[in-house]
Amino acid sequence: MISEEQLDQYRVDSTLLRVIRDVSPTNDVRGIVVAWDDETVLIRKKNRRVVKLARGYVYQPYESERPPAFMLPQETVAPDDLSDESE
Repeated sequence: MISEEQLDQYRVDSTLLRVIRDVSPTNDVRGIVVAWDDETVLIRKKNRRVVKLARGYVYQPYESERPPAFMLPQETVAPDDLSDESE
């Protein structure tokens, strides 16, 4: 859980944050901290909409790279040797 001091520092500096909710980067929320309480954080997105998120998510500056622990596996899929054209 992110600390009060860290949230306040992000708010004062208007730091653009990435909120990592799961392993898929498309589900990340990008915005700045507006307010918070004991359980939630309000993030204002670029389009000025406000999103209420749990404090248990990972909050990091957007310039930082996404941690490898929160990345999808990068395994390559080999093409299937069998094709339906031979029938």
